[in-house]
Amino acid sequence: MTTLDQLSQTISSLAQVVTAEFSTIDSSALNYKPAPESWSILECLEHLNRYSRYYNPVLAKAIANNSDGNYVPSITYSWLGIKSLDMVRPQNGKKHKTVKHMNPANSQLSQATIDEFLKHQQELQQLILRAKSANLNKKAVPVEFFKLLKLRIGETLEFVVTHQERHVQQALRVKQELSSKAAA
Repeated sequence: MTTLDQLSQTISSLAQVVTAEFSTIDSSALNYKPAPESWSILECLEHLNRYSRYYNPVLAKAIANNSDGNYVPSITYSWLGIKSLDMVRPQNGKKHKTVKHMNPANSQLSQATIDEFLKHQQELQQLILRAKSANLNKKAVPVEFFKLLKLRIGETLEFVVTHQERHVQQALRVKQELSSKAAA
């Protein structure tokens, strides 16, 4: 199975988890924060929506501009790609400061946040399909917070999906904490 196929499976899985776990929860529970500085379920998803609003169109452009028949199925990683991926892996329990405009803390959020997240997952699936004709190793994706730096198409797709895994798991922990609190 190729990396793109694995990413596609992960995206499908994340969409299923978000639908199954969060779609039937009421608004107050979706906005519950375990601590004042923590994010709610919806804040975790809004954070991902903010990243998707940037990366989905930028990836679409990079893929379109590099789909010239030179498809390279395997991904090679730059130092920036490796560092970025290591930082967002769900296994990396280290907290990282979020750039201000990507931090959804204290936002007024609703079920629409979940709907937007699911829409972004569909867009990402389409991007992965289109990426199957692109050079995945082309440095063509400006990094959101410092656009002079560029990531490769393949590593950016992996970064986006891995980042989503991290924060969906965070949202699931918030739900777990909420369930424990309700049971007590």
